[in-house]
Amino acid sequence: MNILVIGGSVFVGKHVVEAALSRGHQVTVFNRGSRKPAYSQPVEHVQGDRTTDLHRLQGRQFDSVVDCCAYTPEHMAQAMDALQLLAAHYVFISTISVYQHFPPGVAYDETAAVAQGHTGYGALKARAEEVIEAGFPGRVAHVRPGLVVGPDDLSGRFAYWPVRVAAGGAVLAPGRPTRPIHFVDVRDLAAWCVALAEAKTAGIFNAAGPSDTMASFLNQCQRECNPQAQFTWVDDDALTAAQVAPWTGMPLWIPETDADFGGMLLADCSKAQRAGLKTRPWEDTIRDTLRWATDHADVAVGAACISREAEAALIAGD
Repeated sequence: MNILVIGGSVFVGKHVVEAALSRGHQVTVFNRGSRKPAYSQPVEHVQGDRTTDLHRLQGRQFDSVVDCCAYTPEHMAQAMDALQLLAAHYVFISTISVYQHFPPGVAYDETAAVAQGHTGYGALKARAEEVIEAGFPGRVAHVRPGLVVGPDDLSGRFAYWPVRVAAGGAVLAPGRPTRPIHFVDVRDLAAWCVALAEAKTAGIFNAAGPSDTMASFLNQCQRECNPQAQFTWVDDDALTAAQVAPWTGMPLWIPETDADFGGMLLADCSKAQRAGLKTRPWEDTIRDTLRWATDHADVAVGAACISREAEAALIAGD
C-alpha cells in the first residue's frame, strides 16, 4: 500500500510511520520538516505546512491517509479539498476529548454526546471529525484515544510514574487504590491505525487498552522499576485541598467526583478491540518507557508534574 502520513515526526506520527514501514508499505510523510527523525527505512518526505501547502501532494495517489495532527475543522476542510481525489480512505487520530463531558462513575462508548460549538480542543476536534466525514463519507476511521503513552512521549503524563518509582523512597499514590484507569501504548495504537488503513475500516472507535486499577498499575511499576519503593495513598480530598493539578500535576489522577471529568477513564473500548486493536501487557510499556526516559532524562518528565517537595509534604500530611 501507499500510505500518506500527515505529521509523522513526533510521538504518535513517528510510530505510525515505523508501523507502516514494518508492514512493508510505501510511506509518504507530509510535515513542516522542523524535526528530522531517523526512520528505519527510507520514506518520501514532502515538506510543507498543512494550512497552505497540501497542494504539493498533487499528482500522487494514496490508498489511505493517516492524519496525526489535525486539530480544527479548517485543517480538515483543507485536507478534504486537497486529498479527496487522491486518497481512497482516511484514518483520523482524534481524541476522547470530543465527548461533551465525563460524568462521575458513568462508562461511555462511541454513542456518547460530543461537545458542541467551536471553542476548545475537544469541540474543535469534534467539528474536524464532521468535516472529514463529509469529505470522505463512509471512508473514515475516527480513532479516539485517551492517554497515549510509551517511548518518545515528551508530555510526562505517563513517564512520571516509572521514573518516580525507580527513584524509590516514599511515593505518593493518588486517590482510591481500586479506581479504574486505562491507557494505550503508542506502538499498539500506531500498528492498529495502519491495520485500519489496510482494511479500509470506517467508523468511530474509542482507543485504549483494558482497564485495571491504579493500585495494580503502581504495583507493576514497583516490580519493573524498583521493588524498594513504598506507596502512601493520599485521597482525592487531600489532593484537591492541596491544589494539586489533576492529570498534569499528578499524572493519571482525576478526582472521581469531578462533575465534568470524573469518568474520563471509563471509556468502553470494546468496539476497537473487536476491530483488531491489540495491546501489550502494562509491564512491557512501563519497562520500555523507563528505558527511554532514562536515556532522555532532560525531556522525559513534564515540568508541570508535582515537585518532590510538594509530594513529601502531602505524604507527611502537612
